Amino acid sequence: MPIKIPDTLPAFETLVQEGVRVMTETMAIRQDIRPLQIGLLNLMPNKIKTELQMARLVGASPLQVELSLIRIGGHKAKNTSEDHLLAFYQTWEEVKQRKFDGFIITGAPIELLPYEDVTYWKEMQEILDWTETNVHSTMNVCWGAMAAIYHFHGVPKYELKEKAFGVYRHRNLKPSSIYLNGFSDNFEVPVSRWTEVRRADIEKCESLEILMESSEMGVCLVHEKRGRRLYMFNHVEYDSTSLSDEYFRDVNAGVPIKMPHNYFPHNDPALAPQNRWRSHAHLLFGNWINEIYQTTPYDVEEIGMDL
Repeated sequence: MPIKIPDTLPAFETLVQEGVRVMTETMAIRQDIRPLQIGLLNLMPNKIKTELQMARLVGASPLQVELSLIRIGGHKAKNTSEDHLLAFYQTWEEVKQRKFDGFIITGAPIELLPYEDVTYWKEMQEILDWTETNVHSTMNVCWGAMAAIYHFHGVPKYELKEKAFGVYRHRNLKPSSIYLNGFSDNFEVPVSRWTEVRRADIEKCESLEILMESSEMGVCLVHEKRGRRLYMFNHVEYDSTSLSDEYFRDVNAGVPIKMPHNYFPHNDPALAPQNRWRSHAHLLFGNWINEIYQTTPYDVEEIGMDL
């Protein structure tokens, strides 16, 4: 089944060109099926790029998925037009009465700020609490994962001496996990962050289980059984050029930045990077959506009633 998104969304044509099946409202009405309701709380400045990255992975599922784009109400996006936001996004206040089978919370370029200094931290806390009763399963990514694991478990983040930046080998610590079905024993994942969470702090929480880890970059993916939450601290959703875009942005701005580790062929920035994580990104999101489908109530309004 295809993903249902507005046919005027910029990601629509790109997904079609990539072979991802997308559908219009008219097509969706013809199918006698309840689509999975997936919400995307997009905290990134360039919302259009993030929409495409997430829709690409969610849309690869054989299930029909309806993706809703959501933003923080009181925060003004710097790199996305107001017309785009008004056309395609709802604020969390506008959707908080709804129930969602799945909910994705993205990263945000505010890692070095204490959580309490983030201008929308109060609303973020309200949203995280709301996911406990209105969302069946949550995928938290990068800063979104750090914020969520701090909010629910008090797990702190630590500032790194230099940016963790590049493509790193990771280990599959739990091959029996439903979320790692089909994963290799080790694989590569893009990393781009200024902070980290640490294994010792996570191990203090009995409900948390570490699924992926790197010898160099530490914890990557954590699962919480009770809350059906995933915490992904790195960027499996990244495009082939995402790290190079960040690298050249900083180089052109005169910002000190090291070349991303294990990324450019022969460490030559003039050569186009090869995507070596795409298949595992699709596996992770496909496994997540399949598990949602297997366990979510048929009546979406019953979500949260088993708590």
